[in-house]
Amino acid sequence: MASTIERIRRLLRANRSAEASTLAERLAASTLDPEERASALVLRLSALVNLGRTVECAAAVDAVFAALKDWYDPTLYGRAHAIAAIVAHVQGSLDNCVTHLVRSARALSSVSPANVDTALGWHNLAMAYSYIGFHGHALGAIERSREVGAEVGVPEEELATPRVRLRLAVALDHTGDTDGCLRVLRDVYAELWRYVEAGAVPRLRPTIQGNFGYAAARLAALGEPIEVDAARLLRHVGDSVRSRELRHLGDVCLTIAAGRPIEALVRLGTLEVSPDTLGPAEPRRLRALAHLRANDPAAAYREDRHAFRLASSHHDKIRDLFVDGVAAWLDHADLRRTVAQYHGQALTDPLTGLPNRRHLEHYVTTMAQRGQPAILGVVDLDKFKAINTNHGHLAGDAVLQRIAGILAKVIRRGDFVARYGGDEFVLVLPETQIAEAHEIANRVASAITVEDWDSLVPGTPVGVTIGWSETNGVDTVASAFTSADVAMLRAKEKPAEGVAAREWLKHTA
Repeated sequence: MASTIERIRRLLRANRSAEASTLAERLAASTLDPEERASALVLRLSALVNLGRTVECAAAVDAVFAALKDWYDPTLYGRAHAIAAIVAHVQGSLDNCVTHLVRSARALSSVSPANVDTALGWHNLAMAYSYIGFHGHALGAIERSREVGAEVGVPEEELATPRVRLRLAVALDHTGDTDGCLRVLRDVYAELWRYVEAGAVPRLRPTIQGNFGYAAARLAALGEPIEVDAARLLRHVGDSVRSRELRHLGDVCLTIAAGRPIEALVRLGTLEVSPDTLGPAEPRRLRALAHLRANDPAAAYREDRHAFRLASSHHDKIRDLFVDGVAAWLDHADLRRTVAQYHGQALTDPLTGLPNRRHLEHYVTTMAQRGQPAILGVVDLDKFKAINTNHGHLAGDAVLQRIAGILAKVIRRGDFVARYGGDEFVLVLPETQIAEAHEIANRVASAITVEDWDSLVPGTPVGVTIGWSETNGVDTVASAFTSADVAMLRAKEKPAEGVAAREWLKHTA
């Protein structure tokens, strides 16, 4: 496993994403190892994002999280959510995007002790934050990546992130803060120069070299002198659409810096770049810089205004997506509350507030599925028809409500009481012995005896008869209830003058 997974990683580091995607897909389809399958699918998703194959990404995300159910690793989980955040953003779902970002950060924060993959996970999360435009969070994730990397001995060049600061720099420039852009680009260039002096540039991944190259070229386009071969660095950006666009824009920057603004404008033509390269405003900003070099400030001003509008529209889109996402979340929350309300109403008897027959059936079926034995009791009011006849149905309802309250009060914690229908209630006593059921019946009888029924239904005695049935953990509600009902009817045939509760036990097969 390790050799194949490592080979895919090397292909990704070399920016050979198409080959990495094919190999990862083949491995995921052939392996029986859940860890290998999950790792391969995460790497394939990363390759698809690099290649801009967004149509395939939704299914790839589903496949990743299905695989992670069979193999949960917090670091891999965190990296998967970071990549899925980018996919969600491309699909225009900011709420899903932010959810993935939060889950990624939480998963990576939970890893203890830290390891090499954790440092790379924070690196991936920084890239996702930056891609979406959350530059402050991106810088925080970079620092966390470097801290973890220093703890576990990851070479500094493995965690270099010029792309994150490059995105921040151009975002500042697009909105008019060129001084802020220059400060960030100078910082990136200073880091590049340290690698140059140490002879470490060849050890940098191709994409990192390419982004360092663009940062240097962009700095030169703004009039700053550079001492590195930015064109050579730009040749390493890779094979994706985004990489080719970055190389093209970098060449334009170097053409402007070389004092050939008309050639730069021709190179730009009507170029439109994908939002995930450096934003739709970057070509317009470069046109403005070219017009300035060509001593055409009016044209430069028009292009800058256009660049500003494009950058602002991106932020507006993020705000709109956020508002839409919150609205959708609120609608979903309302729906959940409505469903919960109707679900509760469907399982509750409206007169007594006890669980109803449907709830009882669900409860007993669940017990049967677990093979859990119980004793089931049918509680039937004696001569309830006389109460309704002599005092009316409102009085009868009041008696039912009071009986329900008594039953709910005397049963033990873990027992279950429901109104079955009419004047019948059902008690379910899980894991209960016969003697305990008799004790419950005595408690019911005592509670009914001391109740002041005469104030409610004067001259009409109130009593109940209970029929018990032992269930063996596989009986259905119907069979258990039938056995208990037979026992209850047999108990009613026994003379029991002055007794508030009579009972009979029937053993079921």
